[in-house]
Amino acid sequence: MTTINLYSLVLAILTAGSAGLVGSFALMKRMSLAGDVISHIALPGLGLAFLFKINPLIGGAATLFLGTLLIWQLGKKTALSTETTIGVVFAASVAIGALVTPTEDLIEALFGGFQKPALPGFLIGFLATLVILVFVFKFKNKLILGLFSPELASATGVNLNRLNLYFLLIFSLTVWLGLQFLGALLVGALIIIPAAIGRQLAHNLGTFLTASALSGALSVVLGFLINYFYPNLALGPTIVSISALLFVLSLLRKKA
Repeated sequence: MTTINLYSLVLAILTAGSAGLVGSFALMKRMSLAGDVISHIALPGLGLAFLFKINPLIGGAATLFLGTLLIWQLGKKTALSTETTIGVVFAASVAIGALVTPTEDLIEALFGGFQKPALPGFLIGFLATLVILVFVFKFKNKLILGLFSPELASATGVNLNRLNLYFLLIFSLTVWLGLQFLGALLVGALIIIPAAIGRQLAHNLGTFLTASALSGALSVVLGFLINYFYPNLALGPTIVSISALLFVLSLLRKKA
């Protein structure tokens, strides 16, 4: 058995809960798969950070932020859909990331586990989750209004272009939080699967958000427990496997 890093566990639970909330809105906006794509935008930054021996999360944050702004600008100036612009940036990011990431660090960049946060890292992560929670509950109604009635949202003074930028930044922040646990390859699952579980179990928005957040948090807790007793199992894939199992159970419960 191995010891559980308390900072890692608490931060992972907070991250998963936040990802469930953000993923719920992403699912409603039909961009839930964007989590898997946007996470790969971090690859060039992770690769350069490994190459120059600096904190990988700093590199990942830099390219995620720049990539998000680029996606927003392309969507605004070219009238392309968000999915299309994300796809273009995704392809370039994967290629550049593969070129600059040292071979010995590629597995950690893709599957996580490259950092166990100490107190300063935990506090930064906690602040980031707080920002996500404040955004979701402050802009919840505007997000829903912009999703189902863009004309009414514009008529009531909602700046949809700016709101889309805010959501993309929060989305990227959520991805960044999950990078150290799941890596660029798997972190999208932390956004997609809990939201899908919540959608199966919920009949209203409040229950949808709650079920998504709790299912993400439960996946993390069970993943850490299994990793504690079976340390040879990688944490990231274990968490995602449990989340997928919970999704299957949610399907069975709905059919029942």
